[in-house]
Amino acid sequence: MKPLPIGVSFFDTVIEQGYYYVDKTLLIKEMLDKKASVNLFTRPRRFGKTLNMRMLQCFFENTAEIGGKNAASWFNGLKIMAAGEQYTAHIGQYPVVFLTFKDTRQPSLESAYSFLKDSIAGEFERHAYVLQDERLIGKKEQYERIMHGAGSLHEYSHALKFLSECLYIHHEKNAIVLVDEYDVPLEASWSNHYYNDMVNFIRSFLGTALKDNPFLEFAAITGCLRISKESIFTGLNNLIVNSVLAENYSEYFGFIQEEVTQMLQFYHLDSRAGMVKDWYDGYLFGNTEVYNPWSVLNITSDLRSNSNTFPRPYWANTSSNSIVRTLIDKADDTAKADLVTVIAGGTIKKAIHEDITYDEVERSIDNIWNFLFFTGYLKKAGEYFEKGNTLMLDLEIPNREVQYIFEYKIQEWFKESLLAKNDLSGLHTAVLNGEAPMVQKELSALLMKSISFYDNQENFYHGFLTGVLSGISGYIVKSNRETGNGRSDVVMHYANIDGKAVIFELKAAKTAREMPAQCDEALRQIEEKHYEQEWLDEGYTDILKYGIAFYKKNCMVKKAD
Repeated sequence: MKPLPIGVSFFDTVIEQGYYYVDKTLLIKEMLDKKASVNLFTRPRRFGKTLNMRMLQCFFENTAEIGGKNAASWFNGLKIMAAGEQYTAHIGQYPVVFLTFKDTRQPSLESAYSFLKDSIAGEFERHAYVLQDERLIGKKEQYERIMHGAGSLHEYSHALKFLSECLYIHHEKNAIVLVDEYDVPLEASWSNHYYNDMVNFIRSFLGTALKDNPFLEFAAITGCLRISKESIFTGLNNLIVNSVLAENYSEYFGFIQEEVTQMLQFYHLDSRAGMVKDWYDGYLFGNTEVYNPWSVLNITSDLRSNSNTFPRPYWANTSSNSIVRTLIDKADDTAKADLVTVIAGGTIKKAIHEDITYDEVERSIDNIWNFLFFTGYLKKAGEYFEKGNTLMLDLEIPNREVQYIFEYKIQEWFKESLLAKNDLSGLHTAVLNGEAPMVQKELSALLMKSISFYDNQENFYHGFLTGVLSGISGYIVKSNRETGNGRSDVVMHYANIDGKAVIFELKAAKTAREMPAQCDEALRQIEEKHYEQEWLDEGYTDILKYGIAFYKKNCMVKKAD
């Protein structure tokens, strides 16, 4: 059985070491057919962008002077070789510049520049053979400064065009430029507050190389977001944007149904196809339904080891969730209601703009929904125009894996935000003083600021109460303790018997009218099941008992006499 290429992004390694390869080589044919000067492919993280870019490099690059293999050997038996001589004639015919910025997610401008310079210098070093060409004599000193990390910021910001010129002089052929994950440094700079400086660098770096560059054959750029032309691609009229909304190239990033079916059959895992589809399918690129390739590879690997393994949120644990966290921090009541809707399986209608920038993410909640869509957290369920020219999408969660992010990560972050932004001392004092009306008032106020998508289930209220009670000095909060003849929902007690023990029993009412009766039922349960016995046995003499009933964003609190 072939190994699965989990985390292997070098196309030549995949082929040479016999990894299972989902054949995406007809991307080459489509690019040659369309003849776009500059292609920008935007897809979520971990959707095969880097592997495809490496595949383009292996196909087009003239490897004679950099010690590479004959490119044709990597493509034997793959789809592009059957496409016709008009395509295979391009194998190994061009100098290629390949840069990836996926490792430039840095906390400061200085460290980001350092990583960018290292990446650029490495590509100059890879092509250092051109320095033997006498026609480059006048450019040798600048070339070596950049290659050795000693160039000026200006030289690095113009390095991409300079390198393509040097390659043209030596090869007498225009260069192909491939830039992978171009927006990673932009996202990092936005998160770490040096966005304007990074925008200026990336604008110059890409703009000089892609606009009116006579030494450019064509360029392909990948990223997660488009970023507005005004921000990065100023005046670049030859840029073709292939986003998740475009039908062009829709099947080349991510796995389509046929490819997943073939993979599962190859590994004799046909019986788990339904589970794989439920968890990792559901994305819509153009009009093509697509699986998350990273997650499919991982679940297939795990299923090979144990065919009964449970699905896991592989992508959730690798993709940056910073934009989702921003939504939590900025969420107003409308955003919270929208979150509840999508988590419950519904759709929300939002205006979509492809050319927003990172620095616009916090200007409105609607911008954050745009980011969530383009970064893979939501998918298109419907598309139409409103008022003539505003693109509106119905958005929903694509699959169970992303559902996990929303249910668990978002709930966790809302709880953290709630605890960080609110003074809970009033609640804590009221609980310890036995002031049930004040406890009710404080809990009700906090509920209004929280988010619940469990449709009035006790599990949500249980976690909510445990969270807001944490942090009382000297007190330990425990949940679902085995006490007496059953389980009390939440118990808090002082570290020694000089303090109090407090028992909470929670009920979720079906209607607001049921809340008083549910409070009484909770108190009755505490008494009948002798929940206080353990604490009496421990030596506590001051024991408080609360019955709490919840209904949606409402609560009622009663204390036992």
